[in-house]
Amino acid sequence: MRVRRAGASALLIECRDSEQVEAWRGELWRRREAGELRVTDIVPGATTVLLDGVEPGLARELATWPAPDPVSPDQGPLVEIATEFDGEDLPDVARMWNRSVPAAIELLVSTQFTVAFSGFAPGFAYMRGLGEKFGVPRLDAPRPRVPAGSVALAGDYCGIYPTASPGGWRLVGRTSETLFDVRHEPPARLGPGTRVRLVPA
Repeated sequence: MRVRRAGASALLIECRDSEQVEAWRGELWRRREAGELRVTDIVPGATTVLLDGVEPGLARELATWPAPDPVSPDQGPLVEIATEFDGEDLPDVARMWNRSVPAAIELLVSTQFTVAFSGFAPGFAYMRGLGEKFGVPRLDAPRPRVPAGSVALAGDYCGIYPTASPGGWRLVGRTSETLFDVRHEPPARLGPGTRVRLVPA
């Protein structure tokens, strides 16, 4: 773990992998809720955690903290997403996995995903769980429009498009559930640390 300055009031924690990111995110959230840490935002990424609105001296203090314990895979809240597995890229994904389409769907349904971080678009959650063995490449050319609710894969991440947008992920299904609404608090339904199950609709 390495801590860098990021502008006038932020720190960037650089981690060795996504598991260490999740461990630090969980520890930082715990300390903030306990009143032990005063920051404006805690923003996890693929291999980093950004702390914004930090107080002077926090970088030195972080260096004295013990490495946080790994986060239990059953620790976060669980959200089930009703999914129709009819994505146009599902047959290609099944071939990449050397499985039949029903077997590929069974793998997706049996996987417990965990939201690692958000990005790309408001409410778009990058979900880990498949592992590198089942990673798939992005499309060679992105689609100009991916419908809202599309369930898709890229690399070893799964994501659900909260709104219609261009995108190069491989489409395996769709959901009619709302994942981002500015009228809700929080607006994004799938925040970091949330466990997600794709349930056949």
